[in-house]
Amino acid sequence: MASTTPISVHGVPYTIPPEPKQVPAIIIALLVHAGLLAFLWVGIKWQNVEPMAVEAEVWDMKTEAAAPPPPPPPQVRPPEPVPVPVPKVVPPPPPPPKVAEPVAPKAPDIALEREKLKKKLLDKKLAEENVAKEKARDVAELQDKEKALAEKKEKELAEKKEKELAEKKASDKAKAAKLAKIAKELAENKLAQTMRDLEMKRITSGVGTNGGAERSTAPRRDPGYYAAIARKIRSNLNYNFNDADVSGNPEAVFQIEQLPTGEIMSSRVVKSSGIPAYDAAIKKAIAASSPLEKKKDGTVERSVPIAFRLKD
Repeated sequence: MASTTPISVHGVPYTIPPEPKQVPAIIIALLVHAGLLAFLWVGIKWQNVEPMAVEAEVWDMKTEAAAPPPPPPPQVRPPEPVPVPVPKVVPPPPPPPKVAEPVAPKAPDIALEREKLKKKLLDKKLAEENVAKEKARDVAELQDKEKALAEKKEKELAEKKEKELAEKKASDKAKAAKLAKIAKELAENKLAQTMRDLEMKRITSGVGTNGGAERSTAPRRDPGYYAAIARKIRSNLNYNFNDADVSGNPEAVFQIEQLPTGEIMSSRVVKSSGIPAYDAAIKKAIAASSPLEKKKDGTVERSVPIAFRLKD
């Protein structure tokens, strides 16, 4: 007897049906063979007909000339064939319809199913690993982008700080240079003033072993005389400037040498204003002012120091 133990296929229980009985099939086969034999026997019997009798005379060819020819034999009409009754052929009963034997389902191949299941699980695992790798790759790319963005921002911030520091250093340097320039101008102005005072003191008081006598005979400084000379030179001075472009009040000091008639022999810069164009304009104005103004008594000083402030 076939086993009806249930087998699980893809998780669904499956029971193998019992094999069909063989006795009915054998009986049907015997009946079919018997009908076939009967049909063959009837066909052979129906075709079996008795042969017809034929008579023949034998003549001797040697006595053909001596003996008269025999009379022709009477024509014998062959007997009419007696009709043989044709047996009625009864067709054999049609064979019973062949019943298709149920094909027993093939027992599933457990090993094949296991291989398929194993392959399915392996494919699923590979797919999950691929998804995990894709996610890891996306996370890595995102982290790289964030890192690059952070580095870019940090670099831009560092460049901005460096630029601000450089600008601050440049500003501090410019301020320091400006302060140094102002300090230098103040020092030069102070030095120039000291030099003027010394020169005026030398001119007015004189220097020598006989200091007292020379001081008594030396000419006194006339402020009006110097102011008149400065006014005349300034009337010929042609120099335009912008107050916003000039810091402080630059001063230029010139030493003028003249003849007793007031005509200018030479002029030189004792202290520059720091603006070459302004110094050149003053020197040109001095040359255009010859002869210079004289004192009230008609005399002149041979060497005259004159200071010119740009904004005075």
